[in-house]
Amino acid sequence: MDIRTGLPIVGMVGGGQLARMTHQAAVALGQSLRILATGPDDGAALVAADVHFGQPDDLEALRRFAKGCDVVTFDHEHVPEVHARALVADGVAVHPGPGALRHAQDKRVMRERLGALGIPVPRWRPAGTVADVVGFAEGTGWPVVVKSVRGGYDGRGVWPVDGPGAAAELLAANPGRALLVEERVPLRRELAVQVARSPFGQVAVYPVVETVQRDGICVEVLAPAPGLGAAAATRIQELAIRVATELDVVGLLAVELFQTGAPAGPDPGVVVNELAMRPHNSGHWTIEGARTSQFEQHLRAVLDYPLGETGMTAPAVALANVLGGPEGVAMPLDERLHHLFATEPGVKVHLYGKQVRPGRKIGHVTALGEDLARLRARTARAVRWLREGAAAEEPA
Repeated sequence: MDIRTGLPIVGMVGGGQLARMTHQAAVALGQSLRILATGPDDGAALVAADVHFGQPDDLEALRRFAKGCDVVTFDHEHVPEVHARALVADGVAVHPGPGALRHAQDKRVMRERLGALGIPVPRWRPAGTVADVVGFAEGTGWPVVVKSVRGGYDGRGVWPVDGPGAAAELLAANPGRALLVEERVPLRRELAVQVARSPFGQVAVYPVVETVQRDGICVEVLAPAPGLGAAAATRIQELAIRVATELDVVGLLAVELFQTGAPAGPDPGVVVNELAMRPHNSGHWTIEGARTSQFEQHLRAVLDYPLGETGMTAPAVALANVLGGPEGVAMPLDERLHHLFATEPGVKVHLYGKQVRPGRKIGHVTALGEDLARLRARTARAVRWLREGAAAEEPA
């Protein structure tokens, strides 16, 4: 408890953009957010007052950080489960708990658990040898997808494999790495839904969104998912609530899905691809687009406060991620921002305090309104300004 305010101290392990935006939500609630960053240049460390430095896999650093916190939570999944269990044994409130968190850390554990619950996932099997991959593909057909069991994100640790030779080459390049192989799902599009759950068991679910991927990286989020029927959306939301409840998640849970069925039909035809137990890129639109942002909701959930409303503040929301542009852009980022605001005064900009590198996610932009196609055009124009400045050209 913060003796100055009488309000709780939430400790967030990780100092990236998720912690940075959670800090902004904590300020509005009068709470203290303590950050465990790896260095002073981390995005959250640049703005938060209560910053500790240490590695997420250093148990003693975690223990020092947790001292005085009312609850400890995460902006990534890189804290070893054994360390999270040690904090719980020390009497620290850890949300999500280690038993839940392991399902976001280990794809094999997640798929086994969801499969046992009857929740649809792609067909898969462990892949320790080339024979494992080839034998699996004989039943599903080529190509297949090989994934790292732990640690992959934003397209990393995911490899499409189109034959035995490619499988042999991949396994030779990853000796000793835990892998699994899964079918290449006949994909119509990718969806995501977020649900918050408190220790008391209250849940609050957000509208289902469509996520647009390019080169394994999310580049757009569209809320609500266009063309998704009300019955299908409700079934997806119910699936997310069930996952959160069965896995005993406390805090935010993002469920990422592949949709294989007809977009407007009553059966959504989805399989679960990934789980994230923290605020998530697919929920950044909620800062302006929902009555309660995912960051405020996560704080409410881990503190066991009553959860906030999740309704949208506009009929449609388009979000576009800003990736670092090519090297050699003459116009400084601040000047690009100036011109963007002059061009699109209604677009909201969030920059993460990161050094710009080509392809690196450095921020996002959001537009609210009624016509989703117009909103997407506006966010695309905003992204071009932030990436390329004066070199940005309007599409033909």
